[in-house]
Amino acid sequence: MATTKDYRDFILEQLNLLENISCKTMMGEYLLYYNNILFGGIYDDRLLVKIVDSNKKYNMQEAIPYNGAKPMYLVDDVDNQDVLRDIVIDTCKDIKK
Repeated sequence: MATTKDYRDFILEQLNLLENISCKTMMGEYLLYYNNILFGGIYDDRLLVKIVDSNKKYNMQEAIPYNGAKPMYLVDDVDNQDVLRDIVIDTCKDIKK
């Protein structure tokens, strides 16, 4: 099942507290970037972020974005823009290193 454009638009709206968010289409799904750092994506109407040390404190569950992929963290609380912003910033801090 591919992600719907409505869900993509919803997630991008939830991420509007952050500047420099971009989204690229990839085989019916969406890759998400913050300041040109790939931090996660939208897969099957689920927001997933890369697993890094700095985002473990959010106690997110692991999920597989698609068959054969590495596990990522599933962001359950996509309605809380403040927490969502913090998750993205913390995730990108470790990726940038």
